[in-house]
Amino acid sequence: MSASPEGVEAAGPGAGDLVLSFQRSFFTMGRMDSLPLPELEERLKNSDDSTLIQHILQQHEMTGAEPLDDLYDALGEVLRSEELKMCHKNYFLLSGENIRLGENVAIISEGTTGLVTWEAAQFFAEWAMENSEVFNCRSILELGSGIGLVGITICKTCTPKQYIFSDCHPNVLQQLRTNILSNGLLLDSDTWNAKDCEVEVKNKYVSEENQGPEITVIGLDWSEVTQEQVELQPDIIIATDVIYDPEVVLCLVSVLEKFLISNERKEQGSVVYLASTVRNPETYHQFKMELDKVGIGHQVIPGPTRKIFPYNRCTEIELLKIVFAHHL
Repeated sequence: MSASPEGVEAAGPGAGDLVLSFQRSFFTMGRMDSLPLPELEERLKNSDDSTLIQHILQQHEMTGAEPLDDLYDALGEVLRSEELKMCHKNYFLLSGENIRLGENVAIISEGTTGLVTWEAAQFFAEWAMENSEVFNCRSILELGSGIGLVGITICKTCTPKQYIFSDCHPNVLQQLRTNILSNGLLLDSDTWNAKDCEVEVKNKYVSEENQGPEITVIGLDWSEVTQEQVELQPDIIIATDVIYDPEVVLCLVSVLEKFLISNERKEQGSVVYLASTVRNPETYHQFKMELDKVGIGHQVIPGPTRKIFPYNRCTEIELLKIVFAHHL
């Protein structure tokens, strides 16, 4: 979607940005206090026409529902969010496409934090879209995929050869498969059961001219990584918001070491990109120290410059590029 949506210019300067701000927060089920309602109200009071609100309502037409009814339903979901177990969020891309994800309302549910989208995932998805050449024609393994925002974004906006989603929690894997299919992507037939996913998949046939990446979903427990999994030998390994518990740090470093050693014989080896919200500086420092101990190098690289998703920009998020030290 462009920065100045067509039809909004008549509402005055800055209207396009206001529409985008409202749209991104509203359709990702943001809290009411995160919506720019005072600015929107002021804009509407000072406007002689309804161009601005019409454009907001028109964004719903892509869903096939009546705009007003759909808007009120979505608003109702926001207001009732504390009572809901699941909700559907829409993350809008610059192209005008949207990524629709089924997510849990509670941060922790069913014994896992993997059923919600975290800020570092939005941060990394923005970076991936700005740096799509990194993923072109590459095989990618994502550790701790959660419900899929990062991987779905890369599969829809970049051109990877292969994308392997992974997680260890069965309920997360179930929702992940559903989200992948509901965004028009095709899964390897060996990795999912259509009855389990309970989602209608349209246009299953993909022509050779429009062949997307080979997408698979695997269960991967970091404490019990199999040799078969290590031999996947991805070109790129990515992970977001996986450094939050000191007990997880050693397992994560061990997993990265196994994959990097296995891929060392490849001409360029593997590269790891890891985005983390720095919640506990001590835990984050411990992770870097453990990398150093096993000879894995890391460097901080610049994050995204374009604001696409509605997360808190004051949050400290760091993006690391991780390889064996002699590759840096």
